[in-house]
Amino acid sequence: MQLIVYLLPFCGFLDFAAAGIFDIPKNVIKKMMGTNKEQSNSPYIFSQDNLDMLQRIRKVGFPAEAHAIQTEDGYLLTLYRIPNKNGPSVLLQHGLLSSFADFLISGKAKGLAFILANHGYDVWMGNFRGNTYSRAHVSLSPSDSKFWNFSFHEMGVYDLPAMILHITNITSQPLHTYIGHSMGTTASYVMAAERPEIARMVRLIISFAPVAFMTHIRSPIRFLTPFAGNIEGLLYLLGEDEFLPHSSLIQFMSKLACDMTFVQDKICTNLLFLILGFDREQFDVNLIPSILSTYPAGTSTKTLVHFAQEHNSGKFCQYDYGCVKNLQIYNTPEPPDYNLANITTPFAIFYAENDWLSGIPDVKRLISLLPNVVDEYKVPFPKFNHLDFLWAIDVPQLVYNKVLEVMKMEPTLMTKKMQS
Repeated sequence: MQLIVYLLPFCGFLDFAAAGIFDIPKNVIKKMMGTNKEQSNSPYIFSQDNLDMLQRIRKVGFPAEAHAIQTEDGYLLTLYRIPNKNGPSVLLQHGLLSSFADFLISGKAKGLAFILANHGYDVWMGNFRGNTYSRAHVSLSPSDSKFWNFSFHEMGVYDLPAMILHITNITSQPLHTYIGHSMGTTASYVMAAERPEIARMVRLIISFAPVAFMTHIRSPIRFLTPFAGNIEGLLYLLGEDEFLPHSSLIQFMSKLACDMTFVQDKICTNLLFLILGFDREQFDVNLIPSILSTYPAGTSTKTLVHFAQEHNSGKFCQYDYGCVKNLQIYNTPEPPDYNLANITTPFAIFYAENDWLSGIPDVKRLISLLPNVVDEYKVPFPKFNHLDFLWAIDVPQLVYNKVLEVMKMEPTLMTKKMQS
């Protein structure tokens, strides 16, 4: 659940502006907004600004496809694929304010999508409605507030089913594994609870940094959630229903704040750790330009408010519209809980001790309510945090080797483990 973290580089930007460094030479601005030739040999595939996403993947030696799909409620989503038509299919799903690029940014040696492709999997990467790569609808424009009337509930009920149905139709096989990070896990629990006919098409669901219950988050953002109602009004005023789209202005300001060595090392990373948990040892600061080339990818304000409601209520439930509207929509004054007890799909839960957005007591509560948890894995590194599941220096050894092991587990063994 990447949250206010994407505003943090701007704090550094404002510090420099106050110090009288706002007057930037035009040649510096041109360099920041254009291609940085000094990075042309960078191992990170997002350092060449003039390449589109398919070209970036192909440039490092992998085939790539883009698939446009439509949800039942009319949203148009983009699925990216590193195809292996003879391999088992895997769907990777990003977190809040993110995109499919999460699984590529670390490069061909450490990016999860590339690692899975190298192990023979047919790799698919989804984009939730409203992000940079899924900003379309059959009848609504992103300039229409109705376009942004969604939260992670609709992502689970409509987006994931559309992706899974498309993949299974293309491959003529069930989805071998779904891997979600942060909000990608949240939507998977919604999907499995609300759309069991779709969940039965998935052999195994793996959760990185699971987010369902949020009572024990340690991030300072917990101090904002009691004001969810006021936050909603404020964010609607500032974002016009959309929160943090990936605009050229935001990208420029982010680069300005974080391309400077001191700010990059002292301000950007420290503020990021303040939100997500401190782990300087595992964070590669060289990734920051690559991260900022795709972040933030945008989402709806309603999604953020829904997460704030989860923290306030201590429940994992549908969106709270208030007593009157809840009665109209749900026929109850309170929003209904998602019924995790009815989920039959096997889950493997990966969590970390230093994840300030996915507290261990909340993870344990989730595990106790999911009937078919076939593996629970605490990363054996005490400082491992929320974003380390994507970009830690040693994430292949600390996490992805275990993922590959779990993915090879036979269905009969999963059944035995569930029954034991």
